[in-house]
Amino acid sequence: MKKVLALLMVLIIGGAGRAAAATYVLDKSHCNIGFSVKHLVISNVKGKFDDFEGSFDFDEAKKGLNSAQAAIKTASINSGDPKRDDHLRSPDFFDAEKFPEITFALKNSRSLGGGKMQVTGDLTIRGVTKAVTLTGEFLGTANDPWGNKRAGFTAEGEIIRADYGMVWNKQLDGGGLVVGDKVKLQLEIEGILKK
Repeated sequence: MKKVLALLMVLIIGGAGRAAAATYVLDKSHCNIGFSVKHLVISNVKGKFDDFEGSFDFDEAKKGLNSAQAAIKTASINSGDPKRDDHLRSPDFFDAEKFPEITFALKNSRSLGGGKMQVTGDLTIRGVTKAVTLTGEFLGTANDPWGNKRAGFTAEGEIIRADYGMVWNKQLDGGGLVVGDKVKLQLEIEGILKK
C-alpha cells in the first residue's frame, strides 16, 4: 500500500510540474519584432518585421521560459521607406528570395530576479546561425475579455550584422559609414495561451 501511495505522489507531483509550464502562441497584432541601426553615424533608423509566427513555453510559477521559437518572414521588413525596404530585401542585406526566414530557437533562460530574465538562443539569418543573448522582462499575465489568457514580455539585445554576411556599406567623405554594423533588437512579445 505504501508503494502505491508513493507512486501516486510521484505521478501527482510530476504531473503538477509539467502542468506548471504552459504553451503560448504569439499574437501578431500585439507583438513588435523591431530593430534599430545607426545611419550616417548621426541618427538611428528603426524598423520591424510585419509577418512572423512563434510560440513559447512559460512557467508562471518560476517566471521562466522552458522553450521559445519564432520564424520571421524576411520579405516583411518595414522601415517606413519602400525604396530602403527593397534594398534591405536584396542580396546586399537579407537576400529575402534566397533566405525567406529568420529563425530563433531558445537554448536556455535564467531569472535575474524581479521579473527580469536573460535568454540565449540560436538566431539564424541568411543561413548563418549564431548564439544571441537577450535581456528581458516578464510583464505579467492577464485574462482578456474574450476568455483568453495572455502573457507579455519585452526583450533587447544586439547583433553584428556582418556576422550574418550582411556587409554592404559605403564610406562617408568625413569618415564613418552609411550603415552601422551593430543592430539593436527590440522585442515586445504577447502570447495567447494555447487551448
